[in-house]
Amino acid sequence: MNITNNLKDDILHAPDWFHQAIQDKPEDKIFEHKLGNVSYSKWATGSANKNLIVLLHGGGAHKKWWDPIGPQIKEIGNIIAIDLPGMGFSDFREKYSIIDYGNCVTEIIEKEKSDQGLETVNIVGHSLGGHVAGYIATERKDLITNVIIIDTFIRPPDYDASKHRGPLAMIRYYPDKNTILNRFRLMPSQECLNDWYVRYIAEYSIKETKDGWRWRFDEVVFTSLERLFEYHYSFSCPALFVHGANSLLTSGFLLENVKSMYGDIMEFLEIPGAAHHVPLDKPHEVIKLIKERCS
Repeated sequence: MNITNNLKDDILHAPDWFHQAIQDKPEDKIFEHKLGNVSYSKWATGSANKNLIVLLHGGGAHKKWWDPIGPQIKEIGNIIAIDLPGMGFSDFREKYSIIDYGNCVTEIIEKEKSDQGLETVNIVGHSLGGHVAGYIATERKDLITNVIIIDTFIRPPDYDASKHRGPLAMIRYYPDKNTILNRFRLMPSQECLNDWYVRYIAEYSIKETKDGWRWRFDEVVFTSLERLFEYHYSFSCPALFVHGANSLLTSGFLLENVKSMYGDIMEFLEIPGAAHHVPLDKPHEVIKLIKERCS
């Protein structure tokens, strides 16, 4: 793809369903929090539907990864896509942890549930978002009706946390929009045939500052995020683990480890032709499984 400063021109070749979806604009909402405000998108059903579906993005990503998917599933419930703190349009914080993410998302869920009189809550998380989804479904069994974890790297019980090193993600500044857009890459690195989807999320992964153009995420998320080492999920609701057939993070012994740990409480579904970034590779399959599981 020849990337320019004009998103509309760059994604002209995207399929009609994609263009129709991104024209279905969500309501942009802010959840005020003493540690930093949290941004999220909301697609309402426009009916008396009492179902809520929560969409959580991966590390370094943002709520707009779900823009093409949210409108496709709003027929089965009210949809919210949340920018986790330190990413997307949410405020930066002094420190980050999975527990903090989980508590923050839970507060938003409880507010939406209370404001609208909702009865059922389904939570879908990709990659890092899957860790958060799993944590909430474990800690708040009274709140979550269904959980879907998409291609999340779950470490084995004997994992040595002292050797853990996150990806290097130091913020650099670029002189113009076109330069930084051409630097955008999926992490972990993979090919995605839906280049129009990748170009769309790249548009909202950057921002202009007085020092130049930079990525939206706070690099501290990558350098010092407190993870859930030695934590064990326990679900009382239906749980599905979705993994890309070509994923580097959920293949071979890594997948077998997750099955051995959670095969008694989770179902497993492989998505052919998908790598780690399943929502980008196979959006129709993700839409279909959410409709089937969360109706």
